[in-house]
Amino acid sequence: MSSENKTAPTQVDPWEFINTVDTSAIRRQDARVLTELMEEVTGQPPRMWGPTIIGFGEYHYKYASGREGDAAAVGFSPRKASLVIYGLQYPPKAPPLLEKLGKFKSSVACLYINKLADIDLDVLRELIAMTYEHSTTTDIQSLQSQRD
Repeated sequence: MSSENKTAPTQVDPWEFINTVDTSAIRRQDARVLTELMEEVTGQPPRMWGPTIIGFGEYHYKYASGREGDAAAVGFSPRKASLVIYGLQYPPKAPPLLEKLGKFKSSVACLYINKLADIDLDVLRELIAMTYEHSTTTDIQSLQSQRD
């Protein structure tokens, strides 16, 4: 089954996106720190995925429906309400680290962080490394498709 993935890599410069995104100065600064941290941990350069996601590396996924595509192995979006970090719940060993992370909200595939000062950056570093390794070495389905 083949349909165009809505969130695909673009040629937009992630740093330019961070400098112009409609959010607070603190959120833009946190986005710069998070970009540097994710690049350091993954060894991958930042790349825009769609109009708002800064991703690092990539992995191939399959939905239960048969749809498949590629997505950033780890990534985030600096949104007005919070920093949204994708995929940190995917690795099986993530829950104990998430308990130590600090103040955040979560959904099926995202963590919502108001500011980096609310969380333990060493724990975040571990989660990013674990997620990147899991995403790039495991045959995984989208967590969203597993709800179907």
